[in-house]
Amino acid sequence: MSVKVVLDTNVLVSALLKQDGVPGRILQAVWNGTLELLSSAPLQEELAGVLEYPKIRKRLETQAVDIKLFLELMPFLTTSVTLVDVSVPRPRDADDRMVLASFVAGQGDWLITGDGDLLALAPSFPIIRPAEFVERFLL
Repeated sequence: MSVKVVLDTNVLVSALLKQDGVPGRILQAVWNGTLELLSSAPLQEELAGVLEYPKIRKRLETQAVDIKLFLELMPFLTTSVTLVDVSVPRPRDADDRMVLASFVAGQGDWLITGDGDLLALAPSFPIIRPAEFVERFLL
């Protein structure tokens, strides 16, 4: 059985921008089936919105990343979870609640993020930076 992870939007975007970087290695492990990626409708919506930011869109187009195709493939790469009746503590940044709720709803093993507000919850949840996750589990 594979390890279940939630990738914060910042990690997914970084993986697309620098496919040979640390976040890219994590996304590759999802693609290879080594990791099970958990997601939810709110996370998918956030990702789609962020990928439309002009600065990000331009960089991805420069690298020949097909954003539309990636978003169409995401449901096949993820295990979708619903956030109905999921109770989680309120993070410092309220927008991060959906990330934490997706993790809890999917009974994830790791939440991978570079977001300091989520990392602050690491004493209570298995939350880890991308580089540390790769070093510990993908080397």
